Amino acid sequence: MLRAYWRLDEPGDAELARIRARLMQRDEPAAALVAAMRRPADDSDRVAMADFHDALEHGAPDDASPALRAFFDTVGEPPAWVDPDLCNRGAQVYRRLGRNAVDVLLQLGLIGGYRFGGPVDLLAQTGGLRPATAKRRLGETQTWAVAVGQHDGMLRDGEGWKLTVHVRLMHALVNDSFEHNGRWDSAEWGLPINQADLAATLNLFSGALLMGVRALGVPVNRADSRALMHLWKYVGWLIGVDEDWLFDDERSQHALSYAVLLVQADVTDAGGRLANALVDVQTDLEYRRFPALAGRYERERLLSMLEGFLGPRGMRDLHLPQRPPWAFGLAWVRNAISYQVIGRTPLGGPYLEWRGRKAREAAMYRHFGADAPQIGKLAVS
Repeated sequence: MLRAYWRLDEPGDAELARIRARLMQRDEPAAALVAAMRRPADDSDRVAMADFHDALEHGAPDDASPALRAFFDTVGEPPAWVDPDLCNRGAQVYRRLGRNAVDVLLQLGLIGGYRFGGPVDLLAQTGGLRPATAKRRLGETQTWAVAVGQHDGMLRDGEGWKLTVHVRLMHALVNDSFEHNGRWDSAEWGLPINQADLAATLNLFSGALLMGVRALGVPVNRADSRALMHLWKYVGWLIGVDEDWLFDDERSQHALSYAVLLVQADVTDAGGRLANALVDVQTDLEYRRFPALAGRYERERLLSMLEGFLGPRGMRDLHLPQRPPWAFGLAWVRNAISYQVIGRTPLGGPYLEWRGRKAREAAMYRHFGADAPQIGKLAVS
């Protein structure tokens, strides 16, 4: 369907070979920093986690470890192609997607991605099948996406910039641990966190997000599409994706994503177990009113929307209970009123900002309750 909709060419042997090669390529600048963090405590070139956090806030000092300076030299200066104003417009587009963005990232992005082996098996090995862990990881992903979508969030001192660099190091720590633990099958799936999987994951927040919200009835014009793509292009660069796999236009992004899908492993048992864990955890989230009833409703709503996005075959692949896609109809009605009616009035912009803010606040509350939103702590094991 992706190939037909965008009229994509079939990738050639050389392109598929390049993707397979990048399944074995890690984020080398971050890997060098992790290696320095694992040095003995009395090694003068060792980087402590406190040093990383200080550099994240204030920059690496001149007397810092060479590995720490090199890493922050890599991420500190954005490429010449980055347009801060366009990033801010992309962030505004993202904020105005509101609940639609939350839905698509969870359903088409996270759970839809569990139909392919490799990354999902890594999640399973890091404890992603436990309800408490599933709840926390959903909240962490939402926290990061919200920070990226703030005005000036991707400037050097912005929360989106800091959390993106934080996530980059987290990826490198996980990759290093599993690459050398003797249990990860790199010959089957590539490195635990590799260039191909990073590029495919980035697509979930850009190209796949735009396709998903359109499927829910949200109009996205060419200028808004380019702005959102540009925002996540910079995020992708900052998180360590190879620059030749970063795009300002949807079609180029989807061409890469289609080729990456062709080399992915088939669904594994971990995919179904993790998908069901994310569905079942809906009843364990925090709700302000009638929590038991709200939890059951959200679980049924999620299954209904997954039926619309994944289809019967996708639901069977993940061993998910099938439901009629009634939630798609509700989303279309809601979005027709919000974007096609109110959105075209002089009050449309402020209204969509308000709706988006309320959706983000509700999502944060569902995952963290009254506690402050947070993202996973970094630790060198």
